[in-house]
Amino acid sequence: MLCGGPSAVRPATDETQQIVQEVKSQLEEKEGKTFDVFTAVEFKTQMVAGTNYFIKVHVGNDEFMHLRVFKSLPHENKPLSLHSYQGSKTKHDELAYF
Repeated sequence: MLCGGPSAVRPATDETQQIVQEVKSQLEEKEGKTFDVFTAVEFKTQMVAGTNYFIKVHVGNDEFMHLRVFKSLPHENKPLSLHSYQGSKTKHDELAYF
């Protein structure tokens, strides 16, 4: 992996699911709705002064969203932050940097 460049796409892990659960309320607040289904499918990471996670999330039916979540360095002791997101995605949309 290039320093600063995004990793290859990998299947979601338990840790990835935990990350999306932690930022779910932030997304629901921004979207003005709740999600009954909220399952991480795949992700990539980018090492910066912390870690950016780009995560494809299944939100029900044939709908997916791409989340960009920032995890600060451990010594900063900050909560996960939903940096940005993209809606109206499909299962086959490529998870790209945004």
